[in-house]
Amino acid sequence: MDAFRGILKFFLNQKTVIGYSFMALLTVGSERLFSLVAFKCPCSTENVVYGLVFLFAPAWVLLILGFFLNGKSWRLFTGCCVNPRKIFPKGHSCRFFYVLGQITLSSLVAPMMWLSVALLNGTFYECAMSGTKSSRLLGLICKGKPQECWDELHKVSCGKTSMTPADNEEVKLSLQAQSQILGWCLICSASFFSLLTTCYARCRSKVSYLQLSFWKTYAQKEKEQLENTFLEYANKLSERNLKCFFENKRPEVFPMPTFAAWEAASELHSFHQSQQHYSTLHRVVEDGLELSPEDDETTMVLVGTAHSV
Repeated sequence: MDAFRGILKFFLNQKTVIGYSFMALLTVGSERLFSLVAFKCPCSTENVVYGLVFLFAPAWVLLILGFFLNGKSWRLFTGCCVNPRKIFPKGHSCRFFYVLGQITLSSLVAPMMWLSVALLNGTFYECAMSGTKSSRLLGLICKGKPQECWDELHKVSCGKTSMTPADNEEVKLSLQAQSQILGWCLICSASFFSLLTTCYARCRSKVSYLQLSFWKTYAQKEKEQLENTFLEYANKLSERNLKCFFENKRPEVFPMPTFAAWEAASELHSFHQSQQHYSTLHRVVEDGLELSPEDDETTMVLVGTAHSV
């Protein structure tokens, strides 16, 4: 049992690495599936558009999905049209761009993986570049090759050119090599940029390493318990309402946060050294929210805990 707990703890501690590894494997598998099943280079003047669509369209879809599946996106934008102050709070106007940058960077992981894998494979790039009409690119690709390379480059991917098989294969290998070079350049650039942004964020951190570790642990535990509490209170409220409906009686007062408390707890969190609140919910509970007269139906009053100390 202790060994099982140790293994489980190890996987929980490495869940970010495991998640990215799984994403990488999924990306590789998806790219191979696209290449073998869906992708058929037309070997015509449409090569450029066809190849670029297969190269960038999945990356764009993954970027959109990244924004959709990121909880911070909806925390940031929910209700912003009704109350723009939610995304541009007084005194923290730049907070919106900081959080948006975090969301964008995390959403770029999957598209960058797709582009890297697709470029390393070389199939999409080879098809796209073989349809180019640029004299500069044609001179680079067909340097030292017969005239047929200039006239029939779009047929190289299908092997239907008038060139010898050796020349046709050489051009294909040259295009694939260019694609792989771009792929490795993209991987190296993304890795270096990720390192720079992480170092910059840590250098600008207002808390120590140990406190930051505690903060991450607290945030994860709060998220887990918040979901469990949502489920518990939703079950209790639904049971009360159904019971009152079928028994035709008035409901008892049910403890719920005020509207203002929901609004305050949904705001973006900003850490202040003078007030060590590790989440927006933590700040709301510590600072407190008085019950307004129009909210008498609720009994969960968040009074000023911090102000009364």
